[in-house]
Amino acid sequence: MGLRILCKSHFVKCTIFSSIVILIIFPSCNNNKPLVNINFADSLLAHYTSANAAASDMAFWKKGINPASTGLVNESRYAAALVTRFHQFGDIRDVWSADSILALVNAAYNEKEASPNTALAAYSILQHRFIAADNYLEKARKAGLKKYESLTASFDIDFEMGRYTNAASCVKQLQPNKDYGYYFRKSKLDHLNGAMDSSIKAMLTAAALAGPSVYLKTVALSNAADLYMHNNELKKANDLYVQCVRMNGGDFHSIAGLGWIALVHDKNDSLAQLLFEFVHSKNKLPDPLFRLYQVAQQKKDSVLEARYANDFAERATDTLYGNMYNKYLIEIYTGILHNPAKAESIAAAELNNRSTPQTNAWYAWALFSNNKKEKAYKIYEQAVSGKPLEGLELYWMGKMMQGVGKGYNARQFFSAAWKNHYDLSPAMAEDLENNLGSF
Repeated sequence: MGLRILCKSHFVKCTIFSSIVILIIFPSCNNNKPLVNINFADSLLAHYTSANAAASDMAFWKKGINPASTGLVNESRYAAALVTRFHQFGDIRDVWSADSILALVNAAYNEKEASPNTALAAYSILQHRFIAADNYLEKARKAGLKKYESLTASFDIDFEMGRYTNAASCVKQLQPNKDYGYYFRKSKLDHLNGAMDSSIKAMLTAAALAGPSVYLKTVALSNAADLYMHNNELKKANDLYVQCVRMNGGDFHSIAGLGWIALVHDKNDSLAQLLFEFVHSKNKLPDPLFRLYQVAQQKKDSVLEARYANDFAERATDTLYGNMYNKYLIEIYTGILHNPAKAESIAAAELNNRSTPQTNAWYAWALFSNNKKEKAYKIYEQAVSGKPLEGLELYWMGKMMQGVGKGYNARQFFSAAWKNHYDLSPAMAEDLENNLGSF
């Protein structure tokens, strides 16, 4: 997120000025000294050993569960251990199991205990079931949820549902705590508002406050690496991903981050493919398939690109994942798989889940791609114009403006999208560069 695009501003119509802008925009394109250390990557893959960090906790808490009488502590801790395992290996069934266990606990206690409702809200967010999360949080409040837990959970839901004023209020009320939870959420809010330096600083502060928890520390550091990526500071992103992997050889998010840098910066598609295939072999989520589709796109292998896109779509549309992958499905259905009607259907479903500037941009793009230009532009005017967007949405809105003959607006969106061009799939980044160069 982070950039507010006010599409009614004017541009200087000057050839010299435009040339200066292009020179400012593109200098990093020539700075392609490889960042990902091939020897480190080889060593990482060769010496990887699988360790289930949640195994002992799962065994301990499961042993204490009495099938004849539903309790609170053992069941809740066992559910939490299942979700820990999900974060490690990506089996969405672990989240479903945790959800089912806590639903039974909630029913046994007549929804009068705050903790199971709070956990169910968090598990619902993991599954992108934001309305359900909101409902569980309200039940937790009625059951006597403490202020800190209420504020952190409220922020998480408000932020995802686009209730940014409420989210900002939560962060303000959390400020006296000055803890991991405060800085983590402050970082997300700063990112939304385009304050990237402040966002990165807050996330690094969160990492410093993680205490002995390797998991919390690597989550914050890998998020900081993502922010550096958004900010076109790939060397710093690479260094943080490496730091995370050194702390946890099974940090698949950071391993994939290194693969992405290898692809979009180093232009080493072989190394990128090796890292993504490694993650795919160890983690059950569909994400690596999407990355492999992007590798094939970089190689300009349309047959392989379509194969990986179809594989990703088959996995990501499984009912187990619900709405978790809608954004990525919209990309491939409006692109390589050439099914804009399917993209429109997915985008409309996402709006029923949450209506934010970002999800409305997805819907507008899907409508435009499905040749419903007038309706697409109306959605844009009502719910997207002037709102914070990320690189993908900025690029899509630029293409849409270009398609409806609004060149000024297209150029503004393209220029803003270039600031996040390392977030884009290779073909999009190439098209974006060509469009900027044509102005």
